[in-house]
Amino acid sequence: MKTFYGRANPTTGGLDWVEESEEYDYHQEIARSCYADMLHDRDRNEKYYQGIRAAVSRVKARGERVIVLDIGTGTGLLSMMAVTAGADFCYAVEVFTPMAKAAASIVKKNSFSDKIKVINKHSSEVTVGPDGDMQERANILVTELFDTELIGEGALPSYEHAHLHLMQEGCEAVPHRATIYAQLVESEHLWNWTQIRPVQVDGHTLLPPAAMGQCSGTPSVCDIQLSQVPQSAFTALGPLCTMFSVDFSKLVSSTPCSYSSRFVVQAGGRAQVVLSWWDLDMDPSGSIVCSMAPKWTYSEPKEYPWRDHWMQSVYFLPAERNVSEGDELSLTVFHDDYSLWYSLSDGVDKSSSRPCCTCQAHLVWTRPRFGELNDWQRTERYLRALRSILRPDSVCLAVSDGSLLPIFAHQLGAKKVFSLENSGMSKQVIEQFLEANSIKNGVQLLGIQAEQLTAADLEEEQISVLIGEPFFSTSLLPWHSLFFWHCRTALARLLQPGATILPCSATLYLLAVEFEDLWRIRAPCGTCESFDVSPMDEMVQQSLDFRESREAEPHHLWEYPCRALTKPHPVMTFDFQQCVPERPVNSQGILPLTGRGRCHGFALWMEYNLTEDVTVSMGLSKPVSEEGECVWSPHRKQGVYFLQTPWESSGDGRTVVSYNLTFDPNIGDIKMDFSITQP
Repeated sequence: MKTFYGRANPTTGGLDWVEESEEYDYHQEIARSCYADMLHDRDRNEKYYQGIRAAVSRVKARGERVIVLDIGTGTGLLSMMAVTAGADFCYAVEVFTPMAKAAASIVKKNSFSDKIKVINKHSSEVTVGPDGDMQERANILVTELFDTELIGEGALPSYEHAHLHLMQEGCEAVPHRATIYAQLVESEHLWNWTQIRPVQVDGHTLLPPAAMGQCSGTPSVCDIQLSQVPQSAFTALGPLCTMFSVDFSKLVSSTPCSYSSRFVVQAGGRAQVVLSWWDLDMDPSGSIVCSMAPKWTYSEPKEYPWRDHWMQSVYFLPAERNVSEGDELSLTVFHDDYSLWYSLSDGVDKSSSRPCCTCQAHLVWTRPRFGELNDWQRTERYLRALRSILRPDSVCLAVSDGSLLPIFAHQLGAKKVFSLENSGMSKQVIEQFLEANSIKNGVQLLGIQAEQLTAADLEEEQISVLIGEPFFSTSLLPWHSLFFWHCRTALARLLQPGATILPCSATLYLLAVEFEDLWRIRAPCGTCESFDVSPMDEMVQQSLDFRESREAEPHHLWEYPCRALTKPHPVMTFDFQQCVPERPVNSQGILPLTGRGRCHGFALWMEYNLTEDVTVSMGLSKPVSEEGECVWSPHRKQGVYFLQTPWESSGDGRTVVSYNLTFDPNIGDIKMDFSITQP
């Protein structure tokens, strides 16, 4: 039986009908998850193995039969560790059906089927008894239910149910304990991700709506590789505070709760942001610790265990406040079943209301988008380009999602400005800006799609200037923003002859790179040179027995250091002065590997040519250094194409990469093929 489901195409704007059969192959879906990264996390694996062995020894020392419950087993690795450590039997619970099937296959392949039972259910649905999923309650609880926020995957209710219904009283737990830490900081860099700053436009000050400054923002955590945020980008106002701990060997409550930490302010400034991370104690004594602390907390940075499945958290206070050295304050953390949030007060804050966006901007714009709108250098490039093309008789139409460009065009003196806003919420956000700056009639917002626009909507005016950033909320990969090109094509009938298009074109760039760590998330376990030969390592290698995706995927590369092995190379140019072609566009060429190292794949990004002399890059924000250092724009995701097997480069330029890229305008995607020629 075959079924079809509709999927919006981010590049063409159309609806693609995708076929899904009963034999749907989930290998790519599994490959794109974080399982590979977890399996490559040697520090995590070793700490879990040590904790499991210690727990099994403690239970055996009591003369008990060892029964393990592994909730969220994934590939089955932790269950196999438990049996290897001497457990008598293990129940491995996994709710994700494709992963449960993979776990059962891996368990069988490793000859553990007689001691491990894979249960394809949510743990809350597991039953105990003669006819149940488990024959008896377990006395060791092994879990990996954690996310960057610790509890975001429902760890608390899962633990609570397990202790009440699936575990023996006085059981062991691996991990045994989790502790959450937090630090109050001032950071203009991070604060720019949650509030819009005023913008100076030729004598005008564009002010954000008052509602935005009073809004507590979105409740979702901002999880990032905090190690890549330079310490110069924030000032610690207080000490690192221990907020609370959870003992997983005892009954855990999922009831909403709060914890406060009293501290003395160490440096005056503006309290804006809370940085947070957590540790896992794998045993009761706390001698086996798996820490999520960022790299700059380590006295020896080489000891820092890189991981991407668990990062660090950034929380924005509901409002910034001035604090002085010597002030005594309370930092309070609240939690419900799935999330945390913080407040700062002079006393103990008993308020437990979860932050909620009331201005709608935090629902329309992502945090990188806030940062992009606050980037004054980027804004000045757009203003410079607009000044060069706008005339007093210009009739402008803007095509982007929630963009300030149409307001800029009005303030720079355009005769009329229209703006297409496909999203009702983004339309309301821009309306707030217009009202806050008393220019409600200066920009006419049209809540329709480009192909639906008529001359009547434009008051019978012809468009002389079409502008866009381009930014669209549905874009993931760099070329998804070519939706602007499709809109331009749909609007051709309404454009004046010789109308100005901004940006006038876009260029796709390609760069061969050696990643410091990101390569691990897609590398087969057998290629991870950090593993030694041991029973655990063999299990790890067997636990990633599926095919990998051969497509580019989006990543914020500023979080993932890499080194260039070639020069940035333009591979495709898209001319927005012309309509989208009907036939595919192909580009072939070669790139010499001029940097010495291991090529893990290719970074791809767009550079938009606003005018002939003004360009905005969505990739590299600085030229590549002689050593190959890359500095990436934090505002947009870049595309990454991972090679199945890394290529070695001697750096002499004789090793050559051949590329073959084809952009299909009908599906809005780019097919890629790379090969290597060595002397």
